[in-house]
Amino acid sequence: MASLSPASKKAIANLRAFTSPPTNYYKCPLTRRAAVLILLFADKKGNLRVVLTIRSAGLKNYAGQAALPGGKADTLQETPFMTARREAFEEIGLAMDDHQLPVGYEVEHLTELPANLAMTELGVRPCIAYLKTPPPSPRDRDPDAARDLLPKLDAKEVAAVFTAPFYNFLRDKDLDPQTRKIVPGEWYKGSWHSWHETAWRMHQFFVPVSPATVFHADSKPRAARDADERPAESTGANMPSESAKGKTLPGKPSQSSLQPSLPRSFYSIAGDALHQPRYRVFGMTARILVDAARVAYGEEPEYEHNSHFGDEEMMDRLLKIGRLGPKRKEGEILTRDVMMEAAKAKI
Repeated sequence: MASLSPASKKAIANLRAFTSPPTNYYKCPLTRRAAVLILLFADKKGNLRVVLTIRSAGLKNYAGQAALPGGKADTLQETPFMTARREAFEEIGLAMDDHQLPVGYEVEHLTELPANLAMTELGVRPCIAYLKTPPPSPRDRDPDAARDLLPKLDAKEVAAVFTAPFYNFLRDKDLDPQTRKIVPGEWYKGSWHSWHETAWRMHQFFVPVSPATVFHADSKPRAARDADERPAESTGANMPSESAKGKTLPGKPSQSSLQPSLPRSFYSIAGDALHQPRYRVFGMTARILVDAARVAYGEEPEYEHNSHFGDEEMMDRLLKIGRLGPKRKEGEILTRDVMMEAAKAKI
């Protein structure tokens, strides 16, 4: 394993130095709290990669979609990072304690990003961590995080674990020219949509995979585990309404708030998701990765995007009007009327 590249060193330093503004996460009741783990590690060139999963085909919702490891909090005392780390252990087998990792490996909690609001009104807190690898030794001259950890993961709740180039989430094309030649398809697609009174940029990334970057799971998902026990919205369920007509500037309300929902085909993956040359990453997962890369590299994406991080203001306004309660009522959704009422709330 090569040492971190200069760009990767700076990215890790930027993440360590980042202090997230006050969050509404802790104002939410236990049933509304969830967290995801953005686990970074260095490849052989010293560039950062991020770990993602493909949800099992046996899950009730969002089967076959890409997600960050994560789920709902168990107790009010559990911090977002504790939640994310526990869920990563349950889903992909990442040990909860460093002493249980292979010798020389260590997980460093770098920072947390502003909370995102899922369509089911979950507050999802992204937690960023760096998986440190041991230095080369006579016994193992080439430590490799993907080789040493991912093939051994006990992925009971996911169909596969794969990795993606972290910096590439700021670009609209594959950074590796060779990848463009040998892997069919494009890296990025994006479009503006309207979520009630707000314009939202929907990102879709198509991550090229190879035997060295994807590991399939043999075990079946736990029967007792159901899609409601983890923030499925992080896999792409946090989708606004139909695409707005014409161009919409970041943060500006669209005129198409009353258009119907996106077609179900938008959420699905044609054919077997595990046998595609590229795995699609979209919805909340894509947005979180974009924001994490913006903080890490101190750059803005090549494509259009929402300028704000997370949904803290929206969560604050919803809390002010009595939403995000302990128990979600049947059929309770964020309608246009609810969002208009929240927009009038004083914060």
